Amino acid sequence: MGLTDITTRIAKAAKAADRDPSEIALIAVSKVQPNERVEAVLKEGHRCFGENRVQEAAGKWPTFRETYDGIDLHLIGPLQSNKSRQAFELFDMIHTLDRPKLAQTFARLAQEMGSCPQLFIQVNTGEEPQKAGITPAETDAFVAECRSLDLPVTGLMCIPPVDETPSLHFALLQKMAERNGLSQLSMGMSDDFEQAIAFGATHIRVGSALFGARVPPAE
Repeated sequence: MGLTDITTRIAKAAKAADRDPSEIALIAVSKVQPNERVEAVLKEGHRCFGENRVQEAAGKWPTFRETYDGIDLHLIGPLQSNKSRQAFELFDMIHTLDRPKLAQTFARLAQEMGSCPQLFIQVNTGEEPQKAGITPAETDAFVAECRSLDLPVTGLMCIPPVDETPSLHFALLQKMAERNGLSQLSMGMSDDFEQAIAFGATHIRVGSALFGARVPPAE
């Protein structure tokens, strides 16, 4: 499935939800993909991409940015505090603000560097112990804490449990965002992005459906 197929599906899902497709950003998840696959999508004119690891992004995107204008790069994987400065330099948006310590680090860096990527707070809607994110019960207080630090929080992000109905988690995230006056929702992946669009997703993260199966790095 290619870029045209995905954008067609986005347009159909948006129409069904009585939404404007231009409100929905397609984040092409390029993690662990060969550079030639990524460049093929760049050559088609797409400019919004997502990476899971700072180190991988640092080895890939500065070179692409020398050739292609207007790249919008999103960090969609977990972030260690000691990688925050590098993440600030690389990414336009960070979707995985998931704990108070990281918020405090971001606030300090924003003061030092004079700028900050746009931020999504990651909510662990399924309250899964192995997964990062603020619990739903903690979300309102954490949004308030981030705002008190003058952080540019624009929305919420979630990754539903694999064995539960995604729409229940999308609906929960939508309600929490509305309650906190946040307009953006990062939710929906290759298998469920149409459902996410129905619940107001503004950023969907599509990898395998766009690029094909991931290619793990050689050992």
